[in-house]
Amino acid sequence: MTIALRNPTLLRQTMPTVRCAVALLIALAMGAASAAAADLHQTISQAQKKIVKLYGAGGLRGLEAWQTGLLISEDGYILTVWSYVLDADRITAVLDDGRRFDARLVGADPSLEIAVLKIEGEDLPSFDLAKAVTVGPGGRVVALSNVFGVAQGNEPATAQAGVVTAVTQLAARRGVFETPYRGPVYVVDAVTNNPGAAGGAIINYRGQLVAMIGKELKNSLNNTWLNYAVPISELRKSVDEIRAGKFVTRQPSETEKKPAHAHTIAGLGILLLPDVLDRTPPFVDHVQDQSPAARAGVQPDDLIVLVGDRLIQSIKNLHSELEYIDHEDPVKLTVIRGHELVEIVIAPPGERGKP
Repeated sequence: MTIALRNPTLLRQTMPTVRCAVALLIALAMGAASAAAADLHQTISQAQKKIVKLYGAGGLRGLEAWQTGLLISEDGYILTVWSYVLDADRITAVLDDGRRFDARLVGADPSLEIAVLKIEGEDLPSFDLAKAVTVGPGGRVVALSNVFGVAQGNEPATAQAGVVTAVTQLAARRGVFETPYRGPVYVVDAVTNNPGAAGGAIINYRGQLVAMIGKELKNSLNNTWLNYAVPISELRKSVDEIRAGKFVTRQPSETEKKPAHAHTIAGLGILLLPDVLDRTPPFVDHVQDQSPAARAGVQPDDLIVLVGDRLIQSIKNLHSELEYIDHEDPVKLTVIRGHELVEIVIAPPGERGKP
């Protein structure tokens, strides 16, 4: 530079070369940015093939009837959130190419608020939960979901680019955000947790699965919403257990025998709300004084969701499940009380239960 300034002729001779070099650098940078954008577009397009639009119950009091799911196997297993949307006789799953399937609820884990569905398909594009990755604060991610139910057929899922701003424990927000889940979450700098988005995917820029978008959570102190997702590492074990037969509704079996004297809801001292629908949830209306249920700590308005490891979706399910428990054996219930999960063991008559 010093030589050029002292020698105008040399400066004039070298300027075209400098301009060419700068232009080349700019072109290379623009080309790299364009290539990166093209790669990201391709990554998102491939990931969208693994996103499912789910339609089920809803419509009452403005409740949404849709949410999102992730294909997690080639033969049609779907991971999603456990919500009222799945409380329907018919759940419709719409794939990225517009194909529609009837989805069956396999099972659910209330403590993690996840559910596994199944559709009859083959060679479906899917995420491998075992290959999910983790990211740290500052990691760039993309959220894919059927937010606001905008995708009704073969429309692509909504893609939102964002950054992980924090990895924190949701347990630190007990009493602020109302949810039974008390584990680690990714806080995302993008408006991800809107109606219909629950159950969507968080992927990195390489298309690797990172997390599942959770339900809408509103801070009860300042009315702000939390945009978060649950790491797949927190969900994988439970998904495997559901697929292996845990947290599922009992299916009729000709080989499994029922005891001669089984527990009954009335015998436990529990009175449920009237069974007026095909799938009336088992809400506790009243608990008899000094009954086994009262001694164990069952309370009015408890919603029974598990008996042992069996998922209970209706009053009918509860009656059926108790038929397999001998009246001399304890009954383990898991109930939703407010927004907390509570485990209760009801001891047989004559013994004292433990909450």
